[in-house]
Amino acid sequence: MEFFLVQTLNGISYGLLLFMLSSGLTLVFSLMGVLNFAHASFYMLGAYFAFQVSAKIGFWPALVAAPLLVGAIGMLVERWGLRQVHKHGHVAELLFTFGLAYLIEEAVHLIWGRSAVEYRVPAELDGPLFRIIGSQYPIYRGFMMLVSVTVLVTIWLALTRTRIGLVIQAALTHPQTVEALGHNVPRVFMLVFGGGCALAGLAGVIGGNAFVTEPGMAAAVGPIIFVIVVVGGMGSLAGAFVASLLIGCMQTFAVSLDWSLAGIKISQVAPVLPYLLMVLLLIFRPKGLMGTREG
Repeated sequence: MEFFLVQTLNGISYGLLLFMLSSGLTLVFSLMGVLNFAHASFYMLGAYFAFQVSAKIGFWPALVAAPLLVGAIGMLVERWGLRQVHKHGHVAELLFTFGLAYLIEEAVHLIWGRSAVEYRVPAELDGPLFRIIGSQYPIYRGFMMLVSVTVLVTIWLALTRTRIGLVIQAALTHPQTVEALGHNVPRVFMLVFGGGCALAGLAGVIGGNAFVTEPGMAAAVGPIIFVIVVVGGMGSLAGAFVASLLIGCMQTFAVSLDWSLAGIKISQVAPVLPYLLMVLLLIFRPKGLMGTREG
């Protein structure tokens, strides 16, 4: 019972972190039709910026400053890069973001080196939150869940209860009509792309010290993000949320279980399980769990 409760909480916290990452990618795809291969690189930038800022003025300013910096970089990338190649079609966009991911990784190597940096959990969040029978649950895991749920509620309220949210949703299906009403659609695209990058940066701030901040972190988490977007349904935020929790719990339990099947431990195949789920879902439900459009 204790094992089940602890691993469920760990799976939910990891899944919510994955949702924060995938939500930005889902928003960008649903509005702009751009599948950003460099999205995980903005997650990495968020972690490194937070490490740098927290070393100077503390974790709490970094929690605000790092996502804003990443979002600003995202807006510059959209305005002066992605927008220029957009007219050449989706292949050009994919190649652009693919190359951008390598550029960001090399920039990280040049500035921070190739080894992991000592980006640690702040002292005030380093300790037990509560006790489950004989196990202590960390405060920081609870903090991660709180931030992730706050982001989820904020996105939902922004898209459904604010004017800018209504403009964004209208621009998704009727961009010419929205522009005829006096709204600057390219600016909306730039803000959404920057907002998606900022969400990835925020995930990097709270995930970089919970796990590890090193140059390979983008490559490690990037494929999982795309699996979540595909499993949830391309462009579906609700689907991304469900898929994030499903994959987060699946991987957490698989890594922790010591069961064997035909001489192979489940923990050994844990990294493959999300991709197996994606392949099976694409066979039986190509649009994903809650998708409404093809990729």
